[in-house]
Amino acid sequence: MDQKLIALIIGYVLDLLLGDPRWLPHPIRLFGTMIDKGERWLNKGEYRFVKGMLFSVFLCGGVYAVFFVLLLYVPWIGGLFVFYGLANSSLLQEGREVFRELDTNGLEAGRKRLSWIVGRDTSRLDGNQIRTAVFETLSENLSDGVIAPLFYYAIGGVPAMMTYKMINTLDSMIGYKKERYRLFGRFAARLDDVANYIPARLTALLMVLVTGSKRGLLYIFKYGHQHASPNSGYPEAALAGILHCRFGGPNTYDGVVVEKPYIGDHPRFIFEKELIKVMYINHAVTFLMVIVIILLRLFIKI
Repeated sequence: MDQKLIALIIGYVLDLLLGDPRWLPHPIRLFGTMIDKGERWLNKGEYRFVKGMLFSVFLCGGVYAVFFVLLLYVPWIGGLFVFYGLANSSLLQEGREVFRELDTNGLEAGRKRLSWIVGRDTSRLDGNQIRTAVFETLSENLSDGVIAPLFYYAIGGVPAMMTYKMINTLDSMIGYKKERYRLFGRFAARLDDVANYIPARLTALLMVLVTGSKRGLLYIFKYGHQHASPNSGYPEAALAGILHCRFGGPNTYDGVVVEKPYIGDHPRFIFEKELIKVMYINHAVTFLMVIVIILLRLFIKI
């Protein structure tokens, strides 16, 4: 078996076993520090869009170059960075923690824990809205945090995977529509939209495949494009169809109510036990994607 497949399997198994221990140094934290310092230095004065674009290109190109050279001289380290590039186990752990806090310590504890993983105001959410928000986040981040990194690993190995992680981190930090980032982060936001176009739709289809849900497939085409994001709506629509529930609707961000379209047509109570099914979907989709990459590598030599 070649080095690329060995690294993929090692990284996948490490993610299953370890998740994302907070004590472990992580390259994404370094990415975040670089973005924060660069934004504070450059996001002022004139030509903010141009500066933001060049800054994003510089960081992404730099990440690709660094990892390309690193893998040339230290090829055995690839598995470690595949592990760093995947976020499925840590994502599911965060979802479990929100459910646990809500069930054990009540509404306020659930709201507080949910605020760790979503950008919306959680202070007025009821229990059902908290559980719904967790499922929305798990489906969206299955694409951003798992399938997209694997997709780019299949295309270009660790350098492409980590470059995608930089793109995604840029978007999460400066890709907002707030006035501060409106110009400086616009290129990063559009770059993230382009990078996630195929992975988001691929994620939705894989979710339908592992569940055999006809309604999930119908919802992808009916509701996937209605989300404010050009990509996030597809995995959310797939999960809404699989569970026969409704996502979306108005949410509050920084004190402002943002009207968002509903995804699905069946508002209902979300039961705690349904987290098990959603976790199965995430694990099954990840496993299937890994198997697909292995088969493509073995028989088509991607």
